[in-house]
Amino acid sequence: MKIAVIGTGYVGLVTGTCLAETGNNVICVDINEAKIAKMIAGEVPIYEPGLDVLFHRNIAQGRLSFTTDLAQAVKEAQIIFMALPTPPGGDGAADLSYILGAAKDISKLVTEYKVIVNKSTVPVGTADQVQAVFAANTTVEIDVVSNPEFLREGVAVDDFMKPDRVVIGTKSEKAQKLMAELYAPYVRQGNPIFFMDERSSELTKYAANSFLATKITFMNEIANLCEIVGADVDAVRKGIGSDDRIGKRFLFPGIGYGGSCFPKDVQALAIAADAHQYDFQILKAVMTVNEKQKTVLVDKLLKYYKNDIKGKHFAIWGLAFKPETDDIREAPALYIIDALLKNGATVSAFDPEAINNVKEILGDQISFADNQYDALKNADALLIATEWSVFRNPDFEKMDELLSNKVIFDGRNLFDLQKMIDLGYYYNSVGRKLIN
Repeated sequence: MKIAVIGTGYVGLVTGTCLAETGNNVICVDINEAKIAKMIAGEVPIYEPGLDVLFHRNIAQGRLSFTTDLAQAVKEAQIIFMALPTPPGGDGAADLSYILGAAKDISKLVTEYKVIVNKSTVPVGTADQVQAVFAANTTVEIDVVSNPEFLREGVAVDDFMKPDRVVIGTKSEKAQKLMAELYAPYVRQGNPIFFMDERSSELTKYAANSFLATKITFMNEIANLCEIVGADVDAVRKGIGSDDRIGKRFLFPGIGYGGSCFPKDVQALAIAADAHQYDFQILKAVMTVNEKQKTVLVDKLLKYYKNDIKGKHFAIWGLAFKPETDDIREAPALYIIDALLKNGATVSAFDPEAINNVKEILGDQISFADNQYDALKNADALLIATEWSVFRNPDFEKMDELLSNKVIFDGRNLFDLQKMIDLGYYYNSVGRKLIN
């Protein structure tokens, strides 16, 4: 099939590249000329494991191309994916200006039947709004389909190539047939394609992300309670995770969720509920708890230093909101750094992939290390904010030499408690026994 993908952000680039991998001819469109020029030159603009291999292979085989020419892309494509940003607006609701603007531009270019696919995460009713934009600008038949993405950063290529489910919202038999054909290679092992109406499809994405965010936040609340009552959150997690009604995933406590999806989607769903005069109390509680959880390590640290860290120097391992990505949107590390700086401390940080993105925001407000050990030099304590694999089995003897004090505040519970006792560290993690 001939596919156009409008928008080359995280979702758009992964979608376009993976669609090309199964033999489709894909043209990706973006208004950012510099970005398009870099991709034409073979530069992958984001870090995502495995994406570079597919990216270069499909460019070399002529199935994946890039352009700023929207008219060319629309003319050639049977199916047009809109993978555009929906950032929170001033009121916190999803800003649809990019999607509706692109829909208007596309509507003036179509001359024959097309399937227009909303790949972005959008509020309920967006497909109707896009359909209305086309109706106002063209008499050409089109179908607007809602096809939410369920890509996890760090494993997005696998998620697209081997999805656990595909959700497609359309009432058009013609569009359903084309979308079923397009996704057939990805569900050969029997995983389902769920066809439903557009509004149910749109709500499915928000419901999924909000439920997972709620599960994470619930476990963080349990972890906080464990510290108060003297229980071990690891034991509790195992005890409830073995119940198949609950499941083992998303039960690891920590310093809150971040990234491009959960914060934005939870907020957007709560606001959408308010717009329909429904008080979604659970989601509002989730947002409140998560905001506080992001700086729980700072609370622990301030307590340890009796609320005086002026002049102290701290090392931070991990800047991305999760491992295997360079995405720092709503990353807890940024909230931690901000709190440390406001309290008069200095910071040295290391992350395998996200340093350049943080430099663009913080500049020289903190120092950046070339490796995890350089970040420890003369640090009064280490704070761990992201669970990169490289941090799980460090050289503790080397750490002992570099740290001014053997003090660790671990927001991701990376280390075994007994080992930290044996090593003689002050080790403060989340929901577990405090090691003095």
